[in-house]
Amino acid sequence: MELSTLGILLILASFVVGYFLSYIKSRFEIRVHKRELKEYKEHLNRQMKITDLGNKNLEKDLEKYKKENENLRISVKTLGQKPGRAELRLLNIYDGALRKMMLKAPGFSSAWEVALQEAEREYEENEKGFKSIIKKVFGPSITHRPQITDIPSSKEGFN
Repeated sequence: MELSTLGILLILASFVVGYFLSYIKSRFEIRVHKRELKEYKEHLNRQMKITDLGNKNLEKDLEKYKKENENLRISVKTLGQKPGRAELRLLNIYDGALRKMMLKAPGFSSAWEVALQEAEREYEENEKGFKSIIKKVFGPSITHRPQITDIPSSKEGFN
């Protein structure tokens, strides 16, 4: 097996052609990869812009909600300082104390519940306006009649 110059030249030429073809193929692949990389960069840029817009909107909403929260906090504080609010607060405290006392003292609770239900019924009648209209027209004598046992008789007063 002797190699002639022609055989050596053919082997060298095939190496050169193979190198040239692989070089051309790598150039095409590089071009394809560069195109993909460019598309990925554009996609990433779009996504970052969208995310940035979303973050800016969220920050605007957060600032708006912070301002609204502060305004509401100030409104609640000023409403709490209006006349009569201290009395309402004290009323709520007393109500809580009475409810606790009813749980701890069962004998007191039944009488208290009856009185509470009567007071609530009277309050609702006053809110509806019927009882208040009668009070305005006829005076307190019709709306609040004392019990017969409450009025001392004239005979008892002289004895």
